[in-house]
Amino acid sequence: MLNYNFEIVFNNHLRYGGQRTTTSVRVPDTGPPTRKGSVMGNPVVHFEITGTDPQRLRHYYGELFGWKFDTSGPVSPAVSEPGNYGFTDGNTASDGTGIPGGVGGGTDFEGHAIFYVGVPDVEAALRQAESLGGTRRLGPEQNPGTNLVIGHFTDPEGHLIGLAATA
Repeated sequence: MLNYNFEIVFNNHLRYGGQRTTTSVRVPDTGPPTRKGSVMGNPVVHFEITGTDPQRLRHYYGELFGWKFDTSGPVSPAVSEPGNYGFTDGNTASDGTGIPGGVGGGTDFEGHAIFYVGVPDVEAALRQAESLGGTRRLGPEQNPGTNLVIGHFTDPEGHLIGLAATA
């Protein structure tokens, strides 16, 4: 298992170290596990829901779960219409659980729900996914004005999975 020490910031930029923003996730280099039991290798770092009417979806999930959204951050045009992707306002609940996410898309975007796994190299992970029977769907793609690199693949049963890394 590899240990990582990088921070993925989905609505502003990527950086090593520094202050944690409201839409960032830190994947720490924790060294050997200190508790008994299984340890996840590469962590889930972001979720995303897209559809043809992102404003309606944001309203729906905002009402359903109490989520608030910030649509001012940059997003890859392969993921959503610019200005139409809302990052969740805050990473976690008051008890510290949860991950950041976003809701976006637009009239020409197919609806889907996806989670992103933090990896050191999106291209290498996409190649590995393909070698294991998956199918590359997107990427690597860099978000404009950021060091965030993403990719999508489907697993052998067709489930859409995302990958995220720093450039």
